[in-house]
Amino acid sequence: MALQAATTLDLTGQVAIVTGAAQGLGRAMAAELATAGASVVLADVQAAKVTEACETLAADGLAVSALVLDITDSAAVADSFQATVGSLGRLDVVVNNAGLGQQLDRISDLSDDEWGRVIAVTLTGTFYCCRAAAAIMEQQESGTIINISSINGQNPAALAAAYNVAKAGVISLTRTLALEMAAYGVRVNAVCPGPVYTDFNRSVMRQRSESLGIGEEEMIERVRGAVPLGRWGEPEDIARMVGWLASPAAGWMTGEIVRVSGGLEGVSAAPPKRSRTGD
Repeated sequence: MALQAATTLDLTGQVAIVTGAAQGLGRAMAAELATAGASVVLADVQAAKVTEACETLAADGLAVSALVLDITDSAAVADSFQATVGSLGRLDVVVNNAGLGQQLDRISDLSDDEWGRVIAVTLTGTFYCCRAAAAIMEQQESGTIINISSINGQNPAALAAAYNVAKAGVISLTRTLALEMAAYGVRVNAVCPGPVYTDFNRSVMRQRSESLGIGEEEMIERVRGAVPLGRWGEPEDIARMVGWLASPAAGWMTGEIVRVSGGLEGVSAAPPKRSRTGD
């Protein structure tokens, strides 16, 4: 049987939703998919930012629309995904990128509120979006779901237990859903980004430098030096992998966890012993 070469990144006629698309990685992913020809819904809880992102991409001639969505609201997620099908006719690609970092802290000091805040968005919100997408794609018997995890989900870093656990949960959710959706021809994969210098990681670097008692610039350089390819990532590095996974070129991939990190497997630095009152 002769094999036909798949077009690597032609999403003409497809409809995509990208969550957390107002800035950073999500915005780059939305631009990548739209540039490949997809009609992309940029979903984010930040109304002003997602509207601005959408207007900027639309000015470049891309087929995009903005959706203000809180992914921790189960009913809103289901309604919004169904409304997308109602207005655009189908749903081919869902990129679950929305998530939160945490305030760095030791497990012994991690508050209930901080744990719950991170898990609610990064893991439970991703579940709500996976569930809504799966219900639609099962009926279509087509589609692809791409979940954004992290190298922390594979190799946890100190002081980020809630984030580590949430991202590890995203990996397990991905593999479970891939098995459940395979009979319908729906592919489900995850991407684990390494350090990309977005607003998210700027905050992390400030906190990490404080926890280690070093300057922020030194912390940034330490991370860069730990990356085998010798540089921090760019949003486009991650977006290109997402675009490829959404394309026909990845048509025989499901349940895969793809690390895009310049070769970095994880951050293993342990915080120093702290002084205790009375020591």
